[in-house]
Amino acid sequence: MEKEDLIALANTVMPFGKYKGRVLIDLPEEYLLWFARKDEFPKGKLGELMQMALAIKIEGLQGLVTPLKRR
Repeated sequence: MEKEDLIALANTVMPFGKYKGRVLIDLPEEYLLWFARKDEFPKGKLGELMQMALAIKIEGLQGLVTPLKRR
């Protein structure tokens, strides 16, 4: 995980779905797990960031990302 990825997690907005408009790190863990169970994370950078968000949430490390949010 690179610093740029953590900054992106803290500031990239979900572009579709039930949580459209919410920052990726703020997506509910259950929502990210749904994508993982279906093996249907989006392709490209968005999917990679969503997978990282899930890993961070599972490990309880959201505190590393929260301070990186833009105001």
